[in-house]
Amino acid sequence: MCEGEFQRTITSDTMKITRLETIPINVPLKPELTTKTAHGEHVVSPYVIVRVHTDVGLVGLGEATLAPRWSGETSPGCVAVIEGLIAPLLIGEDPTQIDSLRPKIEGCIRWNPFTKAAVEMALWDLAGKAAGVPVCELLGGSASDDIPIKMVVGAFEISKAVALAKRFLDDGVKCLKVKVGLDPEQDIERVRAVRQLAGPQIPIGVDANGGWNLSTAQRMLSDLDEFDLLFVEQPIPPGDPLAMAALRSASPTPVMADESIFTLTDAEGLARHSSVDILGSYPGKHGGIAATLEIGQVARDAGMVCCMGSNLELGIGTAAMLHVAAACPVFDNQTYPADLIGPLYHQADMLVDPLLLGPATAKVPRGPGLGVELDEQQLERYRDRSKVAQPMD
Repeated sequence: MCEGEFQRTITSDTMKITRLETIPINVPLKPELTTKTAHGEHVVSPYVIVRVHTDVGLVGLGEATLAPRWSGETSPGCVAVIEGLIAPLLIGEDPTQIDSLRPKIEGCIRWNPFTKAAVEMALWDLAGKAAGVPVCELLGGSASDDIPIKMVVGAFEISKAVALAKRFLDDGVKCLKVKVGLDPEQDIERVRAVRQLAGPQIPIGVDANGGWNLSTAQRMLSDLDEFDLLFVEQPIPPGDPLAMAALRSASPTPVMADESIFTLTDAEGLARHSSVDILGSYPGKHGGIAATLEIGQVARDAGMVCCMGSNLELGIGTAAMLHVAAACPVFDNQTYPADLIGPLYHQADMLVDPLLLGPATAKVPRGPGLGVELDEQQLERYRDRSKVAQPMD
């Protein structure tokens, strides 16, 4: 659907929200799959699981994929916002009335997108469970249950990057994204080595995470052209859509925004200046599923496409992304495979039944709501009771 007009096939005269529960967790990445970008190294994930309880026994699940260096959110902050600000506004409300609850969530505090997304995600889960259908059906249905994915090679030294890429390719991965944006010469050699390993048939994109300045990015895109890149993601820092537009106009490779596109206003600015070809979008970054669809509408109207990005979500967050990628045609999954990969990098996904991810595609869960069940044993094992902000490295 992806038009800002969401199907409302469900109503509830009796179901009311009774409690919002927040559970901070720390889940390490697998030692061989930690990742490194221009923002730093990601070794452990300090996230928050959200449960929205109702008076009829249904429980909605959400996941706040927090990263202090990324969105400025921490676990203690997320818990405080949900318990102190959002919960008092939602208790007693019908969780299926997402359109009317969104302004309450948005209006109680600025920013905090991943925190807000976790709550809204749980409302969609409840709405789907109440209707007995997957969330993607509430969003207009899915064109396919199989979404192409890509795996990410961190900005490591060449030998480690090549070993990681070889592992993925040997497993059957069909698309790669290589992190760059640190040292330009090493960036080129890393991409060169991965391309030589992969051969000409494997699509490869690069992601600088805003690590280059404009002049460096212009030179790098010219130098990297020989490697037949699928896209270049966030080559320069966010905040200058005109500079991004200048880079795009001279780029031989499609340009994707990521750090530059958090809000609907961001999307409108990028569209107005024709700054990019692709919007890297996903519910956590935008504050929820509904906001992601609104941004998708801006992209479609501007002749852009979206690619499902990631903050290395666990199972609940990844399930929400799968439903959006399946239901929203502006996500060009075939050309730009999605980053539906977070659970593969972690030591646990927090789910009773893991999502079917990889090596080449991810399957949309077909159960009611998000179609996933929280694993209580994993929850207890990784629960963080420290009540302090945790680093990611």
